[in-house]
Amino acid sequence: MAVMTIRNIDDTIKKRLRVRAAVNGRSMEDEARDILRSALSTDDPRPRNLAHAIHERFGVLGGVDLPDVPREAIRHTVDFGE
Repeated sequence: MAVMTIRNIDDTIKKRLRVRAAVNGRSMEDEARDILRSALSTDDPRPRNLAHAIHERFGVLGGVDLPDVPREAIRHTVDFGE
């Protein structure tokens, strides 16, 4: 088994970990180990493509029919008298 040291943890986070460990009847080290184990135990990788992630989350809601918008030139071309 590997050994890991975590430095520069905010006091608030450390306090919350200590309280959570006490509630669960564990040491802070055991509680941190359990948190890491549960956070990393999922085999479902998150999509790396933002468009795919958005589609996965909101695709089940269905699509939207938008009206066709006529397109025009942004500006008229300038005639320099050539």
